[in-house]
Amino acid sequence: MNSIISLRTEDEDLDVQYEVISAIEINESITAEKVKVIEQLFSIDQCIAKNQQIIDNINNEIDKLTNHADGLDYTVAVASGIIAGLIDSFFVGEFNFAELKANADKHVNKFIENYAKLRGYKDKGQGLKGAIAFLERKFPVDQDNIWKGLGISSSKLHHLEDIAHHPTILGLVASIVLAFFRKAVFVDKEGKRHFVSLKTDMKDIAKIWAPIVISGILRWLVHLAESKYTEKNSKELPKPIQKLIGSLSCSPAIIEVLKCTDNWFGHLVSDMGGSKNTPDGGMGISGIFISLLKEISSLPFLNKSELPKFVSDLYSKRKWDLRSEMAIMEYAGKQAVPIILNELLVRTFYFVRHLISEYKKNDDWKGIEWDYVVPWRNRTITRMMTIASGTFVAVDAADAAIRASLKSGGEPATFFANMVLRVNFVGVGRFAIAIGSDTYMGYKRERLRDERLYRMSEHIFLGTAKIYYKQADMWIAAKEANEAVNQMKQTALSSLEFLRNSLLEIGIDLNKIASNYKEIEQNNPGLLTNISQILLYGK
Repeated sequence: MNSIISLRTEDEDLDVQYEVISAIEINESITAEKVKVIEQLFSIDQCIAKNQQIIDNINNEIDKLTNHADGLDYTVAVASGIIAGLIDSFFVGEFNFAELKANADKHVNKFIENYAKLRGYKDKGQGLKGAIAFLERKFPVDQDNIWKGLGISSSKLHHLEDIAHHPTILGLVASIVLAFFRKAVFVDKEGKRHFVSLKTDMKDIAKIWAPIVISGILRWLVHLAESKYTEKNSKELPKPIQKLIGSLSCSPAIIEVLKCTDNWFGHLVSDMGGSKNTPDGGMGISGIFISLLKEISSLPFLNKSELPKFVSDLYSKRKWDLRSEMAIMEYAGKQAVPIILNELLVRTFYFVRHLISEYKKNDDWKGIEWDYVVPWRNRTITRMMTIASGTFVAVDAADAAIRASLKSGGEPATFFANMVLRVNFVGVGRFAIAIGSDTYMGYKRERLRDERLYRMSEHIFLGTAKIYYKQADMWIAAKEANEAVNQMKQTALSSLEFLRNSLLEIGIDLNKIASNYKEIEQNNPGLLTNISQILLYGK
């Protein structure tokens, strides 16, 4: 039954309980159609929340990629660039390769002597020549003269063309390959690779590979022991113990590789300042930059170009070895000083200003948004550095032009040569990087704005879908209300029919009472009087 409300009335001699019952069937279960609508609305709400989070993240990224610099920021950036330019003008000076090269030679010679003494050299007045001779004896390499008679190298170029003489990762790898596989790798001046086998007897081969074989056997024994332990105890050895045992089992091979590395480095040191016959002169080893160029020039798509010949001429004809690169690096380090100062001034100002701004905004240190304080990874500081480095380049170029014009006396060729000697190329490179970073941030910002537009369109679509399902829910409710109204109408009609029939039955019963009042009075004396009083007075 569908009880709507229950009531109870008590009198002195009467206790009445009754309840109002609806003739309409109240269905508490939800229809399948309504369940589907509710599920779709829940799914759409989840999508909207996720999409909103993505939009918020995009907005944060766009804000970081947006330049918020104001007049004060630009003023500080320009002032910093000017200060750095003046420091470069008065303290860095003109590029003097001869002076820098002589200084680099001194550093290299001193390093060779100190390294030789560290490895056991006793100086008996022979100086650099004795140190080089000692290192050549202590750290010999088998391929040093193997190129003779093969037409793959020469006395001037073999330090460049023998890859194992390169102070690079590939040079170390070539040295290890040479030690274990007895193969020397050369790249000639035409960019062609040559693999030369070294003659080695079986005794030397056994000596070379003995540590590797021992390590292999030890690793096999360790594997067997670990398997037995696991089989017996149903668990593996602890990880730290496994790593320790594994390292110990590989130690013979590792020691041999380290010895090979030590010999490679020691021989490179002996060749840095030339040979024992030409100490402090001759051709030293190639520097890192030219070594990498030589290695790259052997690639299939480059060895047919002019790059191999250019690298060979740069090394042999222009004497561009490690000492020359050190001279350039020394001057580059000197040029980097005003660039670093420029960076420090601008970034320090940005940090302090935004830190104060964040503190005033929150009135507390805890609420500071450090992403807006740290002086990197945002468009504002990138734009400030672009302006600062651009200003520095402008000041530096103006200074170089003025000094070159005064020195050249109006001759264009001399003017440009003198100007190039005073240009701070580290600053030019930093300016190029700043422009690239600023441009990339702008490009990334536009892409994020396009993505945000797409996400917002998707947001609108999801909102439209939600409205659609809300309308569907409304129509389902309207349909249910209409059904309830119709059911109510049928119930009202049924109630009227029931009331009419009840009244007819009551009239018939009253007529029966009137026609049989004598029998009633006779069988129930006083009953009709009591009924009459109840009908008249309610009691």
